[in-house]
Formats: sequence, structure tokens, C-alpha cells
Amino acid sequence: FPSHDRAVNGVTLKRIRALVSIGLMVSAGDVGGWIESEKNLDFSGDAWVYGNARVYGNARVSGNACVSGDARVSGNARVSGNACVSGDARVYGNARVSGNAWVSGNACVSGDACVSGDACVSGNACVDDKSCIVTFSGFGSQFRTTSAFIDTEIGVRIVCGCFTGSIDEFKEQVKHTHGENSKHGKLYLSMANMIDYKFSKEE
Repeated sequence: FPSHDRAVNGVTLKRIRALVSIGLMVSAGDVGGWIESEKNLDFSGDAWVYGNARVYGNARVSGNACVSGDARVSGNARVSGNACVSGDARVYGNARVSGNAWVSGNACVSGDACVSGDACVSGNACVDDKSCIVTFSGFGSQFRTTSAFIDTEIGVRIVCGCFTGSIDEFKEQVKHTHGENSKHGKLYLSMANMIDYKFSKEE
């Protein structure tokens, strides 16, 4: 650890420095982000905490996962696999982010929520339990994963490839890109209707 510390929420964090090269992005001597103790970062893989990111409490980053930007991972949260938490995102509680999942922007993942596979959670997401997110994989000509989740700004946000927006915006994009009557168009529109129904207040 470099010598200077930082206090966050009454917890003293220490800035890390790589003793050896880690993966392709971190060289020996590079200064990283902030952790409370060595238990927060698994040094057996290529996991790393970058920049101003902070990991503390019983949280743990492992595998090839990364935490960067101003992101915070705390509580009993786990970030593993090839997952990435970035931007101003917050992951805490018993939340799990794994696989190739991305959590970015102002997203918040908490409680017992699990973001996994190729899911992408961004914007002003608020995923605080398993019912707040749904993913579909293997659709479209690129076999992309489509993620849908609660967003405090627009209600429900859909992320699919480079698209991010509301359900209605997604439907319009599908019609523009694939048309309503093509196979891909029908599948994506059916998916949008399922997402709309899942997050509706109807019992």
C-alpha cells in the first residue's frame, strides 16, 4: 500500500499499488484505487480496482473483474468473473455482479440482486432485488443479450447492443432497424411486450 489513507463512511481505505503486472492493463508499480483491506481484492487472478474506485466492508472483487471510475462496492457484495463496475455505480448489500456483466453510469445494485451473464445495467438503474432485472440472450442477428431493469429516470430501461432507452424507444428502434414483420423484428417486439408486462403493476 502507498502511505496515504482515505476515510469513507468512517472506514479507513488504503490506495493499492501493483507489485507485479496484472493482466494486460496493469503494470508493476501502477497505483490503483482504494480498498479497506486485502480481503477486498483477490490477488490470485487479474482482478483490479482502478482510479478513484472504492471497495470496502466485506465486499470482494475476484477473478478478472474490475472496479473503476468513482464506483463503490461495499457490504457483502461480490464482483467476479469478467464483470466490470464503473462510473458512479454502487454495488452493495448482498448483491452479486458476475460473468461478463457490466454495471455503469449512476446504476445502483443492492439487496440480493444478481446481475450476471452478459447483462448490462446502466443509466439511473435501481436494481435492489432479483425482480428488478430481466435478461434475454441469443436474439437478433448478433445473438446479443438484452437487459431490462428499473430506472429511476425513465421507469424501465432496455439495453441491447449500443441501444439504451425506454420500452417505447426500443420498439421504435426495432421497427426502424428490422421492420415490424421480419423475424428479428417480431422477436424483439414480442420481447418488449414481455418486458412491459413483467414490470407492469398488474397482478
